Formats: sequence, C-alpha cells, structure tokens
Amino acid sequence: MESINIARQFTKILEQRLYSWPRLLQIVLGPRQVGKTTGVRQVFDRWQGPKHFASADTALPPSTEWIVQQWNRARAATGDFLLVLDEIQKVSRWSEVVKGLFDEDRAAGKIKVVLLGSASLDLSRGLDDSLVGRFEIIPVPHWSARECRDSFNWNLEQFLKFGGYPGGAPLIEDPQRWQDFISNSVIDPVVNRDIPALQDIRKPALFRQVLELVLNYPAQEISFQKLLGQLQESGNVSTVKNYLRILSKAFLVRPLEKYSTRPISSKTSSPKIIPLCPALISAVAGPLRIDRDPAWRGRVLEACIGAQLLQSRGKLSYWRAGNREVDYVLEREGVVIGFEIKSNARKPVGGLNRFTASFKDALTFSLDEHAAEELLMAGNVDSYIENKFS
Repeated sequence: MESINIARQFTKILEQRLYSWPRLLQIVLGPRQVGKTTGVRQVFDRWQGPKHFASADTALPPSTEWIVQQWNRARAATGDFLLVLDEIQKVSRWSEVVKGLFDEDRAAGKIKVVLLGSASLDLSRGLDDSLVGRFEIIPVPHWSARECRDSFNWNLEQFLKFGGYPGGAPLIEDPQRWQDFISNSVIDPVVNRDIPALQDIRKPALFRQVLELVLNYPAQEISFQKLLGQLQESGNVSTVKNYLRILSKAFLVRPLEKYSTRPISSKTSSPKIIPLCPALISAVAGPLRIDRDPAWRGRVLEACIGAQLLQSRGKLSYWRAGNREVDYVLEREGVVIGFEIKSNARKPVGGLNRFTASFKDALTFSLDEHAAEELLMAGNVDSYIENKFS
C-alpha cells in the first residue's frame, strides 16, 4: 500500500483548505486501506512550515493527555503549524479535548489541524456532539474504476472482480491469494477489531454472518425476515437493523430505502443492499464467479453503479411498484432522477415507464453496458450527471 504513490482527489481538496480561511478542523474520513494516511502524508511532506504527524493506532489506545501533548508541540512553534493526528477515534473522549484546545487557539489561527479516522462510528458521534461549527469533513471513498484504470491499467472486468482496495492489486493474478488478502487485511481487522472497539457487539458470530449474507445479495432488495431465515445464529429484526447500521458506518455496505413521497413508506420498506466496492463482494463470493454467472455479473455491475451514485450530492434510494422497479432514484437539488441499469441481471422491464407515470416531473436515465462503464469511469459523478441532463 505504501508503495502506491497516487495523488487522490481528496488531497487536492485538503491542500486548498489548509491555505484558505476560515481555519476549521479538517476531518479526513474513510475506510481502511484506501490511502487516507498515504494521501495526507503527501500533503504533509509538501508543507513548507513547521509540522508534526502522530498516530493513535497503538497496541494500547492513548489517553486524552496524548492529544494535549501533540497539540502543545504545535503551540511551541512559530509560524503556521500543520498538526496531523491519525486514527483519532481510538482516543476515548477525543472530541471534548479537541474542542477545548481548538477553541483556545482559534482566534490566533496559526495551528492547522487534520484529523484522520477509519471508522465513522464514534468519530461522527464526537463531531455531532462536541464540534459543531468547527470542522469540515473530507470523505475518502474506495478506489473508483477510473483510479484503478489510471493506476493499474485495469479494464471494467478487472474492476468488477477486484476493485476498491489498491493494496490487493499486485495479487490479482492469483485470485485465491487476493481473496485471502482482502479477508485477512481489510475485512477481519474492521469486523474483529475496529468495530468491537467502538460498539458493543453482543453476538459477534451473528454480526459476521449478517455481513457475509448481505454481501451475497449485492444490489438486491431483501427483507429482514428473509435475512433472519438464512442466519445460523438466532437474532431479531431490531438486531439485524442495528448491525446493518453499524456496517454502514464502517464503510462496508449501505442499505437503501425505497423511494416514496410518504416518509413512513420508505422507513418500513425492505432495504436494497449496496456493498461499497466490488472487492467486498468478491471477498465472500470469489472473484471468478463473474466469469461463469452472467446474472451475478449484472448484480455486481449494478452494485458498483449504486456505490458510485452514493458519492453524488443528494439522497439515493430505489423504487418498486408491484413487479416494476427502478434500480436507483437520486434526489438532488429539487430534481428526481431514475436510473435503470440494463445488465444481465434477470429483472422485469418497463420500470422507468411506470416510474415516470407515477412521478411526472422525474428525469430518467437508462444505462446500457457502454453508459454504465462511462459512468463508472467518470472522474466526478456529479459533473457526469449534470452533463447528461444539462
């Protein structure tokens, strides 16, 4: 991972903000193994003034005094100081301490602070509770199809099998070795260490089963009762909903609600599960399933489109009426757009016509294989959508 020295888009955003006003806390937030630390270090290395980089990722999580010690190094220096604290969520009550220190130094504006986190669980709670009005979030998503193409010369098929985590790129010629790497180096640390350190997982075996089960249903609507019926460990709907919420906060999957103009209908609908990168799907199902199962490939492609659309401004959902469906519905800036992916997945046709009959002002977009690849390879999904509908 450290040998991959690609400049991701978030580094440009971070650098711009460090040189602009107001001087707010910059929160770099995203999953493990996608280059957050590497990218921030690139910015850190280019910083010409005094600077300090420290990580809370230690065998024993440091106390809040550790934050004070790092901050005091910045206070002792002259000139604009860049302070970077990695894995900050591992420090208990970190947000309270950061709030006090930041407020004391805010008027002077000489300390520029970057905080990194690989789990939004406790991190987002700290931001909501203590640091309102003091921070900006810079999200760092999984690697896109375009980044994998530009960095590793991958085509669409390689991305659908292996995309999302660049550390596994050198291993794709040995699919089983690649699959073991993603399981052991990405999924296991998150599920077995990161999440239990931040959340009370009372049934670890059930929690792992929920993750593996939903990864076997990419871009599919699945009822909670059906999930319960396939779990080997006993559980209930409330537990499964909570585990899905936690998995979403940990940047693994995102459950989508059904689109409706009635909020209660959306909240009670069965979720559509979107794994946030194809590597997570292949880690469970195996990357070569795509070669022998066209319907499965269609589901993976549809899931990748969903993960890409989740990076757009706005709210993403899906729509269904009887046996008619629209794969994704994006609400952004007062506009509703329905997306239909013409993949090899078996599903009824005519969903867009039924959707536009129900929602007269909605825009629609039907993506064949070429358009789906074009969207995945787009550098900026918002710009792509705006160009299509301008």
